[in-house]
Amino acid sequence: MFKANQCTLDACVADITTLDVDVIVNAANTSLGGGGVDGAIHRAAGKALLRECEMLGGCATGDAKITGGYALPAKHVIYAVGPVWRGGAHGEADLLASCYQRSLEVAREADCASIAFPAISCGVYHFPADDAVWIAVATVLDTLPRTPHIARVIFACFDDAMFERYQTELKRRQALPSKPL
Repeated sequence: MFKANQCTLDACVADITTLDVDVIVNAANTSLGGGGVDGAIHRAAGKALLRECEMLGGCATGDAKITGGYALPAKHVIYAVGPVWRGGAHGEADLLASCYQRSLEVAREADCASIAFPAISCGVYHFPADDAVWIAVATVLDTLPRTPHIARVIFACFDDAMFERYQTELKRRQALPSKPL
């Protein structure tokens, strides 16, 4: 666990669809569909979620849109479209950072205080996991001062290896000297 100002950041191995938070983030494709995390969220939320997604008109890579949570414990789902890894020279890092930043901004607009992220782009999009974890934690920490009502951030990991990556990065950040405001 890591504390940044009034926000707690933590990682856990969990099925993101079971987390009791205000909003879960869905690693989706530009049409707001797909398998993996997206498929699990849609199965858990029910058909009404798909109907709302169809009305959103898709989402650009690096951006985020919000829906209701329907049958999920979470009140909302934020769809964040991560980049497909193409070697790293095509703006993938900036697009991934934008997913985390935009998700926090959308959560702020919806008055959400707690948010859970999956490892965006680390599945079938093949983003290198170590780089993705560093980008996720750094971007969340950089964005939190502009989203002060966010009190809890959870990185929901799909396996122990990803959990260890997040734990290592959060511990590394905890050990860094504080920057004056």
